[in-house]
Amino acid sequence: MGWLVALALLVVPIVEIYVIIQVGQVIGGWPTVALLVLESAFGAWLIKREGRRAWAALQSSFETGKMPGRELADGALVLIGGTLLLTPGFVTDIFGFFFVLPFTRPLARRALTAFLGRRVTQLGTNALGGLGGGLGGPTFGPGTPGPTNSAGFPGFGQRPGPTAPGSSADNVVQGEVVDPEPPK
Repeated sequence: MGWLVALALLVVPIVEIYVIIQVGQVIGGWPTVALLVLESAFGAWLIKREGRRAWAALQSSFETGKMPGRELADGALVLIGGTLLLTPGFVTDIFGFFFVLPFTRPLARRALTAFLGRRVTQLGTNALGGLGGGLGGPTFGPGTPGPTNSAGFPGFGQRPGPTAPGSSADNVVQGEVVDPEPPK
């Protein structure tokens, strides 16, 4: 995943420069600069307005005790979209407006939710399957099953202590660590 971010950091500026040059050749240099400035100003105003709305919705959900899933997603989309809108260029502005505008944000939220759902499912499958415990549980060699809890999930609900196959958690000696020198 890190290589994808690095690639985007290299490719996006090149694409932005290319698009700005192409637009500049069609409408002229000063109109292109004016269009970029107007987009940034409108984007800043829109971010401020939608950011306040997202914050108010988040506070309202906390006050009512409602789970703020939609509100958190909207806040994240406004933050990401705002960052894209404040970045000079036409391509990032298109994505920024898609994330920030109130009538396109639900589409972006659905895409974000689907992406994160798939990602969490992949992480959960990788953590629960494979070589053992995952998610904080013990890990064993290939083909060596680890201990499971009452629900059959590896690594969950295990007692602390030795967890190597064939060993017993009853070998743990309970005690207290005493510092030989008192603090000064």
